[in-house]
Amino acid sequence: MIEQSEFNLVLEKLADNLKATWSNKTISLYPAHFRLAAVINMLSLLGCKVKVATDINDADLILSFEDSDLGHLSLATKLATIHDLPVAVLPIQEECTLPWEVASDSFVELVSPVISNLLEVIADDPEREGLIETPLRVAKAWKTWVSGYEQDPAEILKVFEDGAEGCDEMVIVKDIPIYSKCEHHLADIFGTATIAYIPNGKVVGLSKLSRLAELYARRLQVQERMTNQIADALETHLGAKGVAVLIRARHMCMESRGLCQQGHHTITMAVRGLLLTDLKARGEFMHLANSLATA
Repeated sequence: MIEQSEFNLVLEKLADNLKATWSNKTISLYPAHFRLAAVINMLSLLGCKVKVATDINDADLILSFEDSDLGHLSLATKLATIHDLPVAVLPIQEECTLPWEVASDSFVELVSPVISNLLEVIADDPEREGLIETPLRVAKAWKTWVSGYEQDPAEILKVFEDGAEGCDEMVIVKDIPIYSKCEHHLADIFGTATIAYIPNGKVVGLSKLSRLAELYARRLQVQERMTNQIADALETHLGAKGVAVLIRARHMCMESRGLCQQGHHTITMAVRGLLLTDLKARGEFMHLANSLATA
């Protein structure tokens, strides 16, 4: 693996060469290997006016790894000959592990070039000061927004028998904030979740109910599925006599596009066990959820 400090020096030298050669022109770089797309984005963070060319016909320059075995540089040279394009060489061998490829934030390095491409299409000037670091910021944000895929509900729902003695009445945590993304438009879903369960000899830490709601919210979702996933996880891992989940949420895919109707809530509910079959218990849940709701 190449050390981060060594890689930074190589990258800075390449950026300086590109800036000197191409002056103030924004260069469309075509990566001869998919790993180089992230390198192009890093060059932009160093003040080099570059962007990823997804189509070689739109490229000004081809970026290649160092010619260590007549591999990718050979391919780059062939492409350059066919399309009459110059080649820029990153003086690092292709088989070398790049610094971010062993780091925990490799997600960021993969996503930020995608955001760069998006800005090229929609922005007035993707190179202006306010946007130059936007791809990196957005990638870091998306890492948080989809972090639920990396979590396991079984690990969150650690149960305790101590403290559950004689506890056979409903436990309810109301108005848990949820922030999710609609899987159809990647637009915001935000609102609250109210979660209740009737213990069956075991209880769970109250904060774990909030964490469970966040786990499923931090994924690409539809509200109906999210509601049922939370209920199913509680029923499976807690073994509760009854479970109920009620979510009230607003959807930006409706409020900011399409119908553009603002301020209304979508309400979904999932009930299991006694909270489904026992009308008295179900009515108690609905009364508590609605009378105490602040959303």
